[in-house]
Amino acid sequence: MNLVDRDAANIFHTYKRLPLHIERGEGSYLITKDGDRYLDMFAGIAVNALGYNHAIVNAAILNQVGKYLHVSNMFYQEPQVLLAERLLQESGYSKLFFCNSGTEAMEGALKLARRWGSPKGKRTIIGLSESFHGRTYGSLSITGRDKYREGFEPFLPGTTIAKFNDVASLEKLTSAETLAVVVEFVQGEGGVNPVSKEFASALRELQKKYGFLLIADEIQTGIGRTGKLFAFNHFDITPDIVVVAKALGGGLPLGAFLGSKELGDVLTPGVHGTTFGGNPVACAAGLATLVQILDHGVMRNVQTVGAHMKNQFGILQSRFPQKIKEVRGLGLMLGVEMYADATTIVDSLQSRRVLVNLTQGTVLRWIPPLNLTVADAELALASFESTLQ
Repeated sequence: MNLVDRDAANIFHTYKRLPLHIERGEGSYLITKDGDRYLDMFAGIAVNALGYNHAIVNAAILNQVGKYLHVSNMFYQEPQVLLAERLLQESGYSKLFFCNSGTEAMEGALKLARRWGSPKGKRTIIGLSESFHGRTYGSLSITGRDKYREGFEPFLPGTTIAKFNDVASLEKLTSAETLAVVVEFVQGEGGVNPVSKEFASALRELQKKYGFLLIADEIQTGIGRTGKLFAFNHFDITPDIVVVAKALGGGLPLGAFLGSKELGDVLTPGVHGTTFGGNPVACAAGLATLVQILDHGVMRNVQTVGAHMKNQFGILQSRFPQKIKEVRGLGLMLGVEMYADATTIVDSLQSRRVLVNLTQGTVLRWIPPLNLTVADAELALASFESTLQ
């Protein structure tokens, strides 16, 4: 049997895989077993922040592999502490907890919030429509997309969903019993939709009124994706808890939730834990990635190349107004919404050796490596223009 048949015979069919047998990656490109090079414009769904085979990240991984792969969280581990120190220094938060993934980080954030709110009589956690926070029960309970929820009911008590960017809906659901509101400041799976300034302002005012926690889901948007460390940095707002993953590990499984000073003593020994979370190899890769993004011009590149691509998408929208409905996003997290199902566009781009992710059926989600060159951006734009023509 070939690889496709062996995959089908042995693995639960939960993914709609691309018909490509990937052998290796170089920079922003994936190379198949047949030697075809594909420009990857969704970077492992925002995981591969520095693309593939980045020399400095690889060196950090190999250096740690030569020391130890795992010793359990019963021991002090320098890679964890170094990464925590830098991330907290840059973000201004007080403490963090390392785990393996975004959904685990969100679970931990919800537990932190519950632990804080229980003695205060605060019980209700509010998610937003079209959001996506993960696939575990806590995460699904505040995810606002039926696609992921159907058939898995009932969800956690004390959870509800407000309408995204709808101030009246949020006002109706918040009260003195509200424990937390969970927000993606740019929705990823929901179609690359940023929070409106009006909604962000309402969040601030309601938080002052009722004293609930604000949890920012930065799993996809964090670590420089939008041109700032976190997407919420584009708004005049400071969440109490921040959830990160994807790019954090430089390609290896790593997640974390960060808490404000007021939450620093809520979690005590034994109330939360993980076997593999904060893996030393992943933390070493994460630190190398974070240093590159913060200290070596990657963030500026996100701002420059992202602005260029967004501008060019806007020009294409003016040229193809019957096809492109809207262009939106921040940094190198851009959404191009089409008027009709865009599956054929994705397929056409793939035939031109450009890989783009599709969400909501009509939104092309462009989330390439953060060090994407202008030349590669131009190649992708040219291929998209040819596809539209």
